[in-house]
Amino acid sequence: MLSQIKPIDTILAKGKKGIDLSENDGITLLTQTEEAAITTIRQTADELRQQQVGDTVTYVINRNINFTNICEQHCNFCAFRRDEGQAGAFWLSIEQIIEKAADAVQKQATEICMQGGLHPQAKLKGTSLDYYLKLVKTLKQEFPQLHLHAFSPQEVQFIAREDGISYSDVIIALRDGGVGSMPGTAAEILDDDVRRIICPEKINTQTWLEIVSTAHRLGVPTTSTMLSGHIETPQQQIQHLIHLRNLQKTAIENNYPARITEFVLLPFVGKEAPQPLRKRVGRDQPILEDNLLLTAVARIMLGNWIPNHQPSWVKLGLNGALKALQWGCNDIGGTLMEEHITTMAGAQGGTCMEVKTLQNAIQSINRPYQQRDTVYSHLSSLKNR
Repeated sequence: MLSQIKPIDTILAKGKKGIDLSENDGITLLTQTEEAAITTIRQTADELRQQQVGDTVTYVINRNINFTNICEQHCNFCAFRRDEGQAGAFWLSIEQIIEKAADAVQKQATEICMQGGLHPQAKLKGTSLDYYLKLVKTLKQEFPQLHLHAFSPQEVQFIAREDGISYSDVIIALRDGGVGSMPGTAAEILDDDVRRIICPEKINTQTWLEIVSTAHRLGVPTTSTMLSGHIETPQQQIQHLIHLRNLQKTAIENNYPARITEFVLLPFVGKEAPQPLRKRVGRDQPILEDNLLLTAVARIMLGNWIPNHQPSWVKLGLNGALKALQWGCNDIGGTLMEEHITTMAGAQGGTCMEVKTLQNAIQSINRPYQQRDTVYSHLSSLKNR
C-alpha cells in the first residue's frame, strides 16, 4: 500500500497549500528514515509554523494543582495514582488549594490548571458534581481574575456516571461555576485497541470525542493532547491527529462558540511506570528524534485547523522543548510551578520554570517571546522583540 503513495515532496506541497493530508500521506511522512527527507519535513513544518502563527514564541504563567492522586482507575502508564491509605496518597483540602492559588497569584499567574485522580469518595457529602463545583466556586470567589483550566473529559465522564446525569449537565454546571476551559488530556491514543492495553478502564475514543465536542458546542474551549512513544503504531498516531483535526473542523463548520486552542505532544516517560508496560516499551525516557519528527508531522497534518503547538519541557527537558520550537511548535508552555504526574513517572525536565528562564531560552534561539493567556490572547505589553 505504502509503495503506491505519492513521494514526500508531493505530500509536503499539499501541506503547504493548506490541503488536508490523508492518512496514507501522514504515515509516509512519519515513517521516513533518510536524513534528507526528515530535514525537508522539519523545514516544511517550520515554514508552516511561521506562516500560520509567526515567529513569536508564547508562554503562559500558570500553576498546576493536582488535588488528589487517589484514583479508582489503574492505567498501565501511570505512576501518579494511589489507593486510599497507600503510602504517598494525598487529597488536598480546599484550604490547601486556596493557599496554592494565592501563591500563584503572587507570582503573576493568569491560570490555574486543575486535574486529579477519580476519587471514589468525591461525593461524601452531596454529589460528585457538588465537590467539583465547590473547588471551582471557591477558587473563583477568592481569585476572580484567574482562568480555571480544569477537569479532563475523563473527569467529566466520572462525574456524569457517579451522579447519573448527562455530559452536557456536567459541562454546563462547571462552565457556569467558573471553569474557563477544559484540558484535552485523557486522550492518550485515540484508538481503542491501544486503550484496552494502556488504559482499559478509561473512556473509549468515541466518548472522549463526544465530550470534547460537547464542550465546544457549549462554549468551553479545550486543548488537545497525544501520549506518544509507547505501543502505538505510526498509523494510530496519524489516525489520532485526524480525529483531532475532524473535531476542530466540526466546531468551526458548525460555528460552535469554542474550539481546540492548542495541540500538546506528550511523549511517554516510563522510568517509574507500572512494570508490564515499562517492560513492553523497553526504555525509561522519550526518544527525542522520534518526538521531533512526530512534532513536525503533527504541524503539517493539523494544518490551519489547530495553529498552536506546544512541546512538553517537563518530559523533554527545556533543551528538547527548544528543539521542538524548530520542528513546528510556537508555544513553550507554562511555568507550572509544581508538577506531579510526569515527575512521578520519572521525567527529568523538572517541576517549575521561572518566567525569566523561559524568556532567556526563547531568546537563545533568536525568537521573540510573548506572554499569553490560556486561550491565546496575547498580552501585548509584555512582548519582546
